[in-house]
Amino acid sequence: MKFANARRQNPRQLAGTARADRRTKVLVKRLQPGDIAVLHHTDLDEVAADALIKARVRAVINTAPSISGRYPNLGPLKLVRAGVPLLDAQVPDVPDVLSALEEGGRVQVQENLWLLEEQVLGSVDWLDEEAVLAQMARSMKNLRAELEQFVENTLTFANLEKTFFLNELPQLSLRLSMQDRHVLVVVRGPTYRDDLRAIASYIQDVRPVLIGVDGGADALMQAGFRPDLIVGDMDSVSDEALASGAELIVHAYPDGRAPGLSRLEDLGLQSHLYPAPGTSEDVAMLLAHEHGAELIVAVGTHSNMIDFLEKGRRGMASTVLTRMRIGNKLVDAKGVSLLYGSKVGWRAALVVAGAAMVPMAVLLWLNTSTRVFLHQLVLNLKLLWS
Repeated sequence: MKFANARRQNPRQLAGTARADRRTKVLVKRLQPGDIAVLHHTDLDEVAADALIKARVRAVINTAPSISGRYPNLGPLKLVRAGVPLLDAQVPDVPDVLSALEEGGRVQVQENLWLLEEQVLGSVDWLDEEAVLAQMARSMKNLRAELEQFVENTLTFANLEKTFFLNELPQLSLRLSMQDRHVLVVVRGPTYRDDLRAIASYIQDVRPVLIGVDGGADALMQAGFRPDLIVGDMDSVSDEALASGAELIVHAYPDGRAPGLSRLEDLGLQSHLYPAPGTSEDVAMLLAHEHGAELIVAVGTHSNMIDFLEKGRRGMASTVLTRMRIGNKLVDAKGVSLLYGSKVGWRAALVVAGAAMVPMAVLLWLNTSTRVFLHQLVLNLKLLWS
């Protein structure tokens, strides 16, 4: 009873300007600090959560289940731990609501009621950390079945796509040579910021070819580097990155369809077309390999089932086949940072310096002239002190 009274005295309320879009990565480009983000994103992923947090939204209202129960997606937990209120909304007509709020509108939430001006849009459930963790725990029970389906999809599509990877790949005539060079492939995955910071000295010293996969090009520019190549379907990379002077490679479907090509044509930019199955990060790695790269360093790429499910892919056939074709050329940025960026402690430096002095001292002592000089120096010091 006391709890109920406390809830009545401190109702959950929310008010502000809302902006909506069915595609979260399109919405974040239009959000202003303090906006309420309204989206339709089943199983909100970690990358989307990072983008919403970076946009400094007031709250997130999701018209799809933020955690459907298929697998324990990490986006909702990241949002609520960053202090961003997350609400799952139930509305009778999702397209109408998203359309009404596309250009912005003043909304209010009173406890579990969601309103636009005086119009009731639907009801909402507030997801705090406790509720998110409980839903994630329930979704863990489904993980084995999801893994089984993921493996089956991977094997099925690997059998369908293997011909592409076994035969000669499409050839592109690029301005930039990758022959015998290191190539850095940057994908805007969950850890890309930390990875780029960790290998900044490697990039500056080795100067690898920099490939941004869609939004990975913006990640490079935000870190202070200019991409040499941009690969992708061109739906999540900024106009600024596209106009940076990098060579542009549009990832097309195997049948040649390339929805992203029209955007570049509208911007008056020249590009290459690369028809291939799989993901754009696969294409970037294949390009580096086929153009003679000595080493391919991956930043933010997808490597496990949760990564691929959060990306909306039910399998990883093309990724398995790509890595099989590339072989041991591919390394992860974390490995590079451990090998290249490790700092030597002062004690270790003294030990190394001392060890280097020992053979020098031995050589000097074995030299007759040196021994005579040192003997005279000792006698002079004794005379001086006496």
